[in-house]
Amino acid sequence: MHGPAGWWPAETRFEILIGAVLTQNTAWSNVEKALAGLRECGWLAPETILDAPEAELAAAIRPSGYFNIKARRLRNLCRWFLEAGGFPALERLDTGSLREALLSVNGVGRETADDILVYAFERPVFVVDAYTWRIFERLGLIAERAGYEALRAGVEAAAPGADADFFNELHALLVIHGNRLCRPKPLCGACTLRDTCPAAS
Repeated sequence: MHGPAGWWPAETRFEILIGAVLTQNTAWSNVEKALAGLRECGWLAPETILDAPEAELAAAIRPSGYFNIKARRLRNLCRWFLEAGGFPALERLDTGSLREALLSVNGVGRETADDILVYAFERPVFVVDAYTWRIFERLGLIAERAGYEALRAGVEAAAPGADADFFNELHALLVIHGNRLCRPKPLCGACTLRDTCPAAS
């Protein structure tokens, strides 16, 4: 219905990390503007973000919202990234250890960590977000809102042996479907899942 998504939209792997923080509580269109601001300033590397004056960094990412908080979170992530040894060292960690390390960074929650795991490190992890809850609840796949970890583990267990590409595409298509059709006020008439969806109107 939607076709291959080809996510994550970024020019470099490090940009995926930055985008995962910037997309917290905002639309991707706003993230693109914030990334353009960072690119214009030449601040799309961990060293340059840490060297940037915090007020100017916040101004550059203003379109993403909560820009003062996100500026601090970006600096926290960059500091951790460099201290950990960057991609060469982090890639040697198993997925569980890498996830724990990401979650230790102030400002990196479970969804942000899982975004980074599947898109930047190509680990077979399912990302749970607001679109996931909405679509799964409407389809009757979850009787009530389970905890994040329970839902993530349940989806991963339902797809044994699935690789990162599978979870990448699954998450991307859920986001696209939730954004285009399964909105807070759904467009059920245009949805190919309407015949099997208990919530279809």
